[in-house]
Amino acid sequence: MLFCNIKKKDMKETRLFDILSLYAEKYPDQDVALAKKEKGQWKKYSIKEYIEITDYISYALINLGISKDDKVGIICSNRPEWNMLDMAIMQAGAVTVPIYPTISKEDYQYIINDCGVKLIVLEGMAVLQKIESIKAETPNLQTIYTINTKSEYPTFEQLVELGKNNPNPEELQSRKDNIDEKECATIIYTSGTTGNPKGVMLSHYNIMSQIHNLKQTPSPWSKKAFSFLPICHAYERMLVFLYQYLGMSVYYAESLATIASDLKDVQPTMMSAVPRLLEKIYLKVKQTGRSNKGIKRMIFLWALNLAEKYKIDACNRTWIYNQKLKIADVLVFKKIRKTLGAEKFDIVVSGAASIQPNIASFFSAIKMPIYEGYGMTECSPVIAVSCNLPHGREIGTVGFALPGVEVKIAENKEIICRGHNVMMGYYNQPELTKEVIDEDGWMHTGDLGEINEYGQVRITGRLKNLFKTSLGKYINPDVIEGKFSESGFIENIVVIGENQKYAGAIIIPDFGFLKSWCEKHEIKYTTNEEMINNPEVKKRYAEEVKKINQNFGDTEKIKRYELISDEWSINNGILTPTLKVKRSIVKERYKELIEEMYKD
Repeated sequence: MLFCNIKKKDMKETRLFDILSLYAEKYPDQDVALAKKEKGQWKKYSIKEYIEITDYISYALINLGISKDDKVGIICSNRPEWNMLDMAIMQAGAVTVPIYPTISKEDYQYIINDCGVKLIVLEGMAVLQKIESIKAETPNLQTIYTINTKSEYPTFEQLVELGKNNPNPEELQSRKDNIDEKECATIIYTSGTTGNPKGVMLSHYNIMSQIHNLKQTPSPWSKKAFSFLPICHAYERMLVFLYQYLGMSVYYAESLATIASDLKDVQPTMMSAVPRLLEKIYLKVKQTGRSNKGIKRMIFLWALNLAEKYKIDACNRTWIYNQKLKIADVLVFKKIRKTLGAEKFDIVVSGAASIQPNIASFFSAIKMPIYEGYGMTECSPVIAVSCNLPHGREIGTVGFALPGVEVKIAENKEIICRGHNVMMGYYNQPELTKEVIDEDGWMHTGDLGEINEYGQVRITGRLKNLFKTSLGKYINPDVIEGKFSESGFIENIVVIGENQKYAGAIIIPDFGFLKSWCEKHEIKYTTNEEMINNPEVKKRYAEEVKKINQNFGDTEKIKRYELISDEWSINNGILTPTLKVKRSIVKERYKELIEEMYKD
């Protein structure tokens, strides 16, 4: 069995920093514990170097007057220094506050003041300028250190050197010995779409329980993990803890733009992703294959059709299908894996949203097995995950509830859960905590779902996203958006229509795909705006919308839509760090356009 419910008495490692001791004990000769590509070169740290630098940072924090329960912020991209700081802060008895590098100065000010951050280590001049602009309004912030940022402030290297020159192993050990597993280890501020961010308090026990119950998820031979999703997000951070617990090497991408080349360098056996990224890879592969001519194109389309029909359980695949799959692997899939740098994967974890079934089938068929997970920051973050049990990877579900976690469907179809994963609460917001955790300890997720006959959880949408038309019909926009996102022509879509007669949509085209289509049809343009206003392009999108609308009843069909040439990104606040669209921001930003759409 993949999962075994780990009882407290079986948990030798109960605090997150205990992972380092385990790593050193079981894998003392690990020459690459952490690595980051910088300027084309991989900078690697052994487990011995990792622990040594971490202890130096702890000594430095003690020397700087950081006490038990003090809050220390980290604002930087994925890199080994992030892990060193995180472990050093926690083993010194302080609380790690990870903060996204892309938020506004107003959000920085709120977070720093809300939990009283005393010291920050940051990366990047843009972040530094934001922090400098609010120094006068953040009286608790005493000290700033920088990573790879030329400024008057002391550097990460100087922080390490401070600890190296002022060792205090007795004090550090005393602090470690006096840290209880139920104490707060980190406060993670959620990137809410409305109001101020909420500080989610997670204990060592919250996260370590997840790790103990997930530790058998990768195959035993899985040795290299690749990471590019923001580590300040609970999803990626927990997985990186898991990688370390298992003695895996963690390689961080140089940037989002270099993921493809970095994958080829590393040849990882495991990584995490979000559905939107996998969809983009799939559409790119599909587009490239379709550009072939003659017999090559025919073979590719045959292989693609075969892959999209892939069944996870071998018993559901016929002998003839398996033989065809072997041929397709030799002719097509092997080449795709080589191009993607994905020749050695034994697991790809997809989270943050549901992945389209045909895309999950495709990646599993080409030997990039997709394991879906489901959760939220408030749940440390895993609630359910796919596994290798019978029916454990049913496409279209997110797997079984994690051992030690109860999941049920409330009367309003909302998914609720309770167990070791449920947060300690929102920092300084007891009333808000009571709104989401009821008297019986059930965490109300806000997600709609169902549990199938095997006990698998399936996500059907967000409770708050449901809306009613003026005709009294309820619409679940998540389902509609999911179907439209399968189209190569569409990058992002938000379905609207609350209190209106019909559903409409704001659509961001996939301009990479659209440009290729325009070239093929000899359509000339100078800007994206000019492109989407071309009559032939408009006609093609009308055809695409009409085709996809056939999947829905009359009430759910998109009757009107607008093509937008704007970019939706994390930096401009429309996308979350896991590439989900902030619906409320879109509605506000395009308020006038939406009003115009519904003028009869």
